[in-house]
Amino acid sequence: MQTELGDVSNILWRERQLLELLVFKLEEEQLVLASGRTRWLQHATREVEAVLGEIKRLELDRAVQVDALARVMGSAENASLRELAEHAPAPWDRIFTEHRKSLMELTSEIDGVAKANKDMLSRGQAATRDALAALGEQEIAAYSPLGQPTADRGLGSRLFDGAM
Repeated sequence: MQTELGDVSNILWRERQLLELLVFKLEEEQLVLASGRTRWLQHATREVEAVLGEIKRLELDRAVQVDALARVMGSAENASLRELAEHAPAPWDRIFTEHRKSLMELTSEIDGVAKANKDMLSRGQAATRDALAALGEQEIAAYSPLGQPTADRGLGSRLFDGAM
């Protein structure tokens, strides 16, 4: 059973590291958004998605390891981390409790940063719409949903004032 306990703990450590990396990548994305340097936003978002992919793969490994440990301990399959901590012998009970606490804190932090990023993106999109509407155009579209050019509405080229 010691091997299974150690395997689960190692996966939890790796998950914590990936969640911390996700917080970093989300904050990095936030800095790009705040700076207005949207040129790098695609790269920052791709890095966030890459970390999320690694987390999903690790979650599958964790589920397999937790089920194996639960069988050895006589617990129910799909046992939660709280249940594992309750049934694990010392010092593993404390270790799993600390993992759970840390994972919950990181998840909360990720939720907050992700929400802030979404809000910043929404405000940026609204500001762009408002700026375009200020030019006097009710609907800005160059192509139809099918990818066909829209009818010429006499828009022509425009020179934007740098103060905008």
